[in-house]
Amino acid sequence: MKGKVKMFNAERNFGFITGDDGKDAYVHISAISDGKALAPGDIVEYEEETGERGLRAKNVKKV
Repeated sequence: MKGKVKMFNAERNFGFITGDDGKDAYVHISAISDGKALAPGDIVEYEEETGERGLRAKNVKKV
């Protein structure tokens, strides 16, 4: 899946990605392959999984 980072709070280590399908997915810094914070507007590739609170991104990589 491809998407764009909607927001990322580097102090709290989480954010949201808006996928090409228009759905938002939660992302935690532990799901980012290089472990570095993302910035709004970054283009990423990721996998989605459904958690208790909705969509979560995993295996996130900057493109």
